Amino acid sequence: MQKDYLCQKVRGLHPSIIRQFFDIAATMKDIISLGIGEPDFTTPEPIVNAGMEALRQGQTHYTSNIGMVKLREAIGAHLQQLYGVTYQPDEIIITVGGSEALYLATTALLENGDEVIIPTPCFVSYQPEVTLAGGIPVEVPTCMEEGFNLNIPAIEKAITPRTRAVIVNSPNNPTGAVAAHDCMLELARIAEEHDLIIISDEIYDRLVYGVEHTCFPALPGMQKRTILVGGFSKDYAMTGWRLGYIAAPPELIKGMLLIHQYTIMTAPTMSQVAGITAILDCEGHVEAMRKEYDSRRRLIVDGLNTIGLPTVEPHGAFYAFPKVNVTGLDESTFAKRLLNEKKVAVVPGIAFGRAGEGFVRCSYATAADQIEEALDRIDQFVKSL
Repeated sequence: MQKDYLCQKVRGLHPSIIRQFFDIAATMKDIISLGIGEPDFTTPEPIVNAGMEALRQGQTHYTSNIGMVKLREAIGAHLQQLYGVTYQPDEIIITVGGSEALYLATTALLENGDEVIIPTPCFVSYQPEVTLAGGIPVEVPTCMEEGFNLNIPAIEKAITPRTRAVIVNSPNNPTGAVAAHDCMLELARIAEEHDLIIISDEIYDRLVYGVEHTCFPALPGMQKRTILVGGFSKDYAMTGWRLGYIAAPPELIKGMLLIHQYTIMTAPTMSQVAGITAILDCEGHVEAMRKEYDSRRRLIVDGLNTIGLPTVEPHGAFYAFPKVNVTGLDESTFAKRLLNEKKVAVVPGIAFGRAGEGFVRCSYATAADQIEEALDRIDQFVKSL
């Protein structure tokens, strides 16, 4: 029998349920996908033109490991203008999407056995990232009855001497919840009292509806203990460009930059050039996309509630998170049968942690007519049960 050469922590990982459903849906015809968290908009033309012009001009070589200074300056000015938080260029690393930024944060922070508190439901990679870095993910559930807002008492109760950090995602994937400002202030208090680092994933920061986004490092005293993860994939419809950033205190940046140097070296040059144009020239495009998402948001939430699938109003990102176990089916069975019988792809909530049991994630980053047709099919499916 052949020896298993994989290490224990890799053997314990499981493939992403999102990708499993996406791969199945890709083999079927007449599928409406509410599954993948990706804008259906193409990248705005000025950004595309900037990337193409960079290629034509021969900008096909490495940049500095930390990233183009002009892009880091633009990000710093952008954060200052929006949230009043100041980052110097040497406090920002340009990464291959927000995913690499999360990898850098967990790898740089964690010793074997360190614990990281993760409010759930959460993005599918948080627990695996912590595990791969040698840490122990500690899930703290949020609940529908409280709008999936952060459960501060539960977070504080979960802290042990091994707790190193808390990962916070607001606006949230998959619930669409935007953390209330007072909850963020309480989390800041906890971080100070227990000497914790906050990894704040704010990849959806511009996609909020009727509320204000709280940038965690902008809170009093929090910049020194926050690793801010951001990027261009969602706000600027640039998923395929693989461009993100991480902003943090200088001593943390130095460590993360070493990991970045030895694993990635540098983010794609043409993507960095395009990112400069995105920040400087595409505010109008971001607002136009946000308004369209808002319209779709109201369409899908009203539709799901009318069908009889209770759905909390999401105030950010582009996801609705309906409760489907009211049909008598668990979330995985519901999603599989909906896909096979009505050709609508959604993601079982269990993909996002145990707090996702009984729910499915529906992305409204797809055209309104497709959402309407999907709602019709879901209605037919629920009525058939």
